[in-house]
Amino acid sequence: MRIKVFATGGTFDKEYNELTSKLYFKDTHLPEMLKLGRCKLDIDLGTLMMIDSLDMTNKDRKTILDHCKKTKEDRIVITHGTDTVIETAKVLARGKIDKTIILTGAMVPYKFGSSDGLFNLGSALSFAQVLPYGVYIEMNGEYFLWNNVRKNKKLGKFEKIH
Repeated sequence: MRIKVFATGGTFDKEYNELTSKLYFKDTHLPEMLKLGRCKLDIDLGTLMMIDSLDMTNKDRKTILDHCKKTKEDRIVITHGTDTVIETAKVLARGKIDKTIILTGAMVPYKFGSSDGLFNLGSALSFAQVLPYGVYIEMNGEYFLWNNVRKNKKLGKFEKIH
């Protein structure tokens, strides 16, 4: 089973500039993360964009949708910023794609060393292999249906609505 992984940026892939104290994007960290996690899965990795999800537009979401529709794989993982991941999941669900699509992110950049990104990536890849067709969000070992999840900013976690 081959899994398509699309990188879109988000906290997963942010770098820290020590001179300006600002976060920025360079390249995705996914190849390094897959190697560090000793991933043995058949992965086809593609970078769609490297942006903060707060800067993501409807056009960007359409690009993600189009790539999910066009890819031959029926198991897809998308790394995405946590602030607007639910909005993107909604667009994908409304696109009515007969595939398993898992969106995941991180609360702390991978390069910070204390990131949840590596765990979330591994969990998302596992869920992609076993969940039925649909659109899901994975965070911190839990998966949520796209229409039954919210980001609780006070607690810093994703949770079910109902």
